[in-house]
Amino acid sequence: MKILKFTIAMAAAVSAALACKQPQMKPQQGYIGPSGIEITDGHMTPEVLLSLGRLSDPQLSPDGKTILYGVSYTSIAENRSVRNLFTIPVEGGDPTPLTMDGKSISGARWSLDGHSIFFLQEGKLWEAPYKGGKLGKRTLRADVPGGIEDYLLSPDQSQMIYVTGVHSHVEVPQDTDPSLDKAKAYATEDLMYRHWDHWRTEIAHSFVAPLVNGVVTEGLDILGEEEEQFELPNGPFSDIADLCWSPDGRYIAYACKKLSGKEYAFSTNTCIFIYCPLTGETSQVTFEGGYDTHPVWSPDGTRLAWLSMERDGYEADKVRLMMADVIYEEDTEGQTSNPAVQNIRDLSASFKYNVESPVWADDSQSIYFSALTEGLGAVYNVVPDAGEIFRLTADNLWFDFGSPFGIQQDGTLLTTFMSMDFPTELVAVNDNAVRQITFENEHILSQLDKHETEARMVKTVDGQDMLTWVLYPPQFDPAKTYPAIEITLGGPQGTLSQDWSYRWNYLLMCHQGYVVVLPNRRGTTAFGQPWCEQISGDYIGLNMQDYLSAAKAIKAEPYISGVAACGASYGGYSVYYLAGIHGDVYDCFISHAGIFNEEHMYMTTEEMWFPNWDNGGLHEYAYEPGQVGPAGDGVTFGGIGQGGSPWSNLPKARRHYDNSPHKLVQNWHTPILCIHGGSDFRVPVDEGMAAFNAAQMMGVPSKLLVFPEENHWILQPQNALYWHRSYFGWLDRWMK
Repeated sequence: MKILKFTIAMAAAVSAALACKQPQMKPQQGYIGPSGIEITDGHMTPEVLLSLGRLSDPQLSPDGKTILYGVSYTSIAENRSVRNLFTIPVEGGDPTPLTMDGKSISGARWSLDGHSIFFLQEGKLWEAPYKGGKLGKRTLRADVPGGIEDYLLSPDQSQMIYVTGVHSHVEVPQDTDPSLDKAKAYATEDLMYRHWDHWRTEIAHSFVAPLVNGVVTEGLDILGEEEEQFELPNGPFSDIADLCWSPDGRYIAYACKKLSGKEYAFSTNTCIFIYCPLTGETSQVTFEGGYDTHPVWSPDGTRLAWLSMERDGYEADKVRLMMADVIYEEDTEGQTSNPAVQNIRDLSASFKYNVESPVWADDSQSIYFSALTEGLGAVYNVVPDAGEIFRLTADNLWFDFGSPFGIQQDGTLLTTFMSMDFPTELVAVNDNAVRQITFENEHILSQLDKHETEARMVKTVDGQDMLTWVLYPPQFDPAKTYPAIEITLGGPQGTLSQDWSYRWNYLLMCHQGYVVVLPNRRGTTAFGQPWCEQISGDYIGLNMQDYLSAAKAIKAEPYISGVAACGASYGGYSVYYLAGIHGDVYDCFISHAGIFNEEHMYMTTEEMWFPNWDNGGLHEYAYEPGQVGPAGDGVTFGGIGQGGSPWSNLPKARRHYDNSPHKLVQNWHTPILCIHGGSDFRVPVDEGMAAFNAAQMMGVPSKLLVFPEENHWILQPQNALYWHRSYFGWLDRWMK
């Protein structure tokens, strides 16, 4: 077993985080500011976790000297958070608060001359002059029915795209009888009637409008009335990054899955389109395949890049960086139609990892992007004409870096970083030189006792090396004994990197006296596509053995008294399955939002491409209504291949369903806590209730915790605090 030890230390003095310039404004009613929490024993607690400021969305000023960003602060007592705006010099120093509002501000963007700032508040777009580190009187710029969810200014800021909700195909009583104003019901004759955590009575559409004189109150629907059933941006997680203005402001590239109902539910075929607001013309750039997202125009307008997955129906396919040449043709009258796109190529064909968040260099000669690489988030640069990809952050830096939001003349990247020891901060990076710009939470984190993290290479049952992060409690003494928590990852595809989470926080766990074990088992995405893909159709196979290998390796250490397995979503499924096969490896289980009955899950989740592919199906099967599919898979209806269904006869699907966790409850004997959100539509709440009921009927010590208003995650501050207390209460009860 190879072990590399590394201690992450923050680089700044405590006073740096508290050295904000004193604001000249008066806080508004409802304002929530930075926490002054004091830690007397050096231990992280759930209350400390919720007190941290959450920094996001940095924007570099036009003169390259100042960074605009937002920070959210939380009040547990008020059960809410508020986000306000700050600026800080690129060279570092004291952050300056620009707003002290009682209602959150988002989407802050500089004006072209840097003399004003646009932002969203309560669904409206505002603009305020900026001078001397202060914001002046605010002017309303856009106020549309339904409110603005997100927006994007054109390069010359004379136009805007805004996102708002429109009525979907899901019917409510008022659609047929307005007098039924107190009735609440949903009616549908097709799939995708609910998504993630909401009934899909509305879907997102994007509109374009001139932003010159007066207040914008309506715009032109980019999708048009004939395509009103489609969604732009795509739900539930896509945002304005799926739309991009051409440099001259004449065209909009966007990503859209132009499907609805069953076709939408079973497909990931999101394509790139180009739209001209002046003519209303739309042309299609990509056609077949999986997700095509995040289009970005080169600054000179001659090229278009985007992210792409090759296979339809597979959310964890390799994410490629594609690029095409953009050709403009004028007719005899000097009119230009939509540009032609040609010479599409994969710039990342030789790159082993998934590409994220592409950003063009100012000279249009290269593209920066981030990627999870062997368990770390790194920044890269690709030169399309040379076909070369360069890593710009050193591989010995145990951080997760984001994509650059600015590049200085000497090549220094302005970006973000985080680790398991601290949340997002702004940073300047030049190879091994890392200069931290903000120290938002240093005044809190510096009060914590230090701990040690190591990277182990655990041997798997088939002889491969598996990166496994291990966090030790503060003042760890190998002569003593400690309980361990093994984290079972969700996804199922994902990565345990140097990431910071406000839900599954590993720093918090080790500060409660636990050794925290994080195996990057089969299915993780930062180790190449073969390692990632192995898990599809093999939920019960090698990745479960990977968990057992890591648990046995840590349990063999003389300082470990026992091991608990804890995880969410697919990690919750893993807990339920391990409970039926582990023997006596684990001493305690916690499953959050876990899949328990795979057959029931298939028929109650919302995005059907997910279980169809990962349960062993072959998405390329597509049938006409009433046609029986090949290979005797038993599919007889509906135009959509369903080889991963419970009624399929495909071997992988049959093996999958025959070994669903609910069929192994007769082997359960280890204490288990089942947690679920009542508004979770991805893994519906009855999965958690069924698992708990089964445990109770088997006489297994068990507890059920349901949050009726939460989704797949626990987001409300007081709910989050109760979640953490329940989580550690259960672990302490059985492990200490």
